[in-house]
Amino acid sequence: MNSYLVYYTEFSIILFEAILLLIILSNLRVLRRLGDYPLPSWWPSLSVLVPARNEEANIESCVRSLLVQQYPNFQVLVLDDHSTDETWSILMKLVAEDSRLRILKGKALPDDWLGKHWACHQLAQATDSELLLFTDADTRHHPLTLQASVGALLAEKADLLTALPQEEVVTWAEQLVVPLIPWSIFSFVPLWLAYRLRLPILSAAIGQFMLFRRKAYEEIGGYEAVRQDVVDDLALGRRVKAYGQRWRLVDGGQYIRCRMYQNFKQVYQGLSKNLFATFEYKIPQFVFVWSWLGFVFWVPLLILVLASIGIQLAPYSLGLTTIAVIMALLLWGITYWRFRFPQYLALLYPVTIFLAIVIATRSMVLTLTGKAVWKGRTLVRQRKG
Repeated sequence: MNSYLVYYTEFSIILFEAILLLIILSNLRVLRRLGDYPLPSWWPSLSVLVPARNEEANIESCVRSLLVQQYPNFQVLVLDDHSTDETWSILMKLVAEDSRLRILKGKALPDDWLGKHWACHQLAQATDSELLLFTDADTRHHPLTLQASVGALLAEKADLLTALPQEEVVTWAEQLVVPLIPWSIFSFVPLWLAYRLRLPILSAAIGQFMLFRRKAYEEIGGYEAVRQDVVDDLALGRRVKAYGQRWRLVDGGQYIRCRMYQNFKQVYQGLSKNLFATFEYKIPQFVFVWSWLGFVFWVPLLILVLASIGIQLAPYSLGLTTIAVIMALLLWGITYWRFRFPQYLALLYPVTIFLAIVIATRSMVLTLTGKAVWKGRTLVRQRKG
């Protein structure tokens, strides 16, 4: 191999990693924790909105954690989205215990809506509270979550406050893949810039926790405006930016916990649903990004392996390759430390990237062939006008 090509490759990788490292270091400073804000002097009315479809394993713990909130003016609304398990029976038991809980039966799903989006739309229409908090049935909340989040929303004068929960990872599949989500946000969204520019691409929203001012939610069209966007949180976040509204991201790990998936099958299916849609079904960009990430995080390791068996591709290139690997470890290690993932997982970043590329490829294939399915419903690719 041409020595100049090897040097060019190594310098390109190091430069890219250096840019990501600068973004991560700036985000360490900018990203605030949910409990860092003062409590407000007044408490707007708030409705916590929980869509639930076949959540018998989660719904009781989630609802109970919401009903013990130390917030003076709130209610919890849960919509059963045509569950076929014991979700509704559990909700019936809970509603008899606390008048602040309201439960709804979901209406028939219209042809041009996705299931969760329709459920969230119905929930928002069922209340007139000043604040709307959308959260998932697999989340658990500290008793001060509502206080802390409303305090942050008001202090930041935000229209949308979204929080990164503490993602619980138990099985190897969860540990290797789930941390990729906060890593992607922390590495590719420079918050100091995103907060200042109106570019929709510089946004991030976490569907597990989205606190809206009702007026802002209605101005952007709510869930009706994104009714066919598979990645609803990202689509809503981009609309907030496009409308010139104020958006803030916080670290909610001390107040909100979530175990997104329970095993490899759920990880595989869940991310297959989202990854291609995240790129708005744009094949060239999708293929380039995942190919580049594979190149950046695998090529230096392959060069080191070749060097270990006596094959050196270019004189003095080993030092540059070592720098690239060390920087990769820093990129993953700092993020995993910040979001409280086991530090040893950073050493396995090549496996994480490999699995992500496999899932991303599956996501594109399933979507293009019309075979993407989630919770028993086919996900039809949205056609952009």
